[in-house]
Amino acid sequence: MINVLLAEDQAMVREALAALLGLEEDIRVVAQVARGDEVVEAVRASGADVALLDIEMPGRDGLAAAAELRRALPGCRIVILTTFGRPGYLRRAMEAGADAFLVKDAPAAQLADAVRRVLRGERVIDPTLAATALSVGADPLTERERDVLRAASGGSTVSEIATLLRLSEGTVRNHLSSCIGKTHARNRADAVRIAHDNGWL
Repeated sequence: MINVLLAEDQAMVREALAALLGLEEDIRVVAQVARGDEVVEAVRASGADVALLDIEMPGRDGLAAAAELRRALPGCRIVILTTFGRPGYLRRAMEAGADAFLVKDAPAAQLADAVRRVLRGERVIDPTLAATALSVGADPLTERERDVLRAASGGSTVSEIATLLRLSEGTVRNHLSSCIGKTHARNRADAVRIAHDNGWL
């Protein structure tokens, strides 16, 4: 029997996934959480073999939860299941230690198959998303540039971003200019949109 933990903040989606997986003779959902910061403790308490994680959750996003789970309990397999099929998310998920990356509109049978395959040590990636990730290329932004763009996404001024990140205004301007150039954007709002759409933020 494969023991699975579900981490999904939308109760209806979480319950539907539990019901679907419950139809499989060899899969049992042993724990459910709605927050990313509850994943590691729930896996530890339930003895789950596989953790099924959404990306966007309160407390800690699924990518950060995956990285924490990989460090704390490396034997637990990690499947990222998300609505957001963005190439940058796929790359970040793999870097965080995920064993599989699937989008939520995949057939239910594909999810059960992925759970079985990751337990056998295989890596499972949505093929369409994998092709898109290869065509888009790697995230061109540095970690500090991502920090600046995240801070800029709410419409903050250069001065406010500088204060928030403890940088000089000149450094913030340089980072924003670099982000605009690297994303081939028209302005910083466009750079934020492009980076977000590609899953780099």
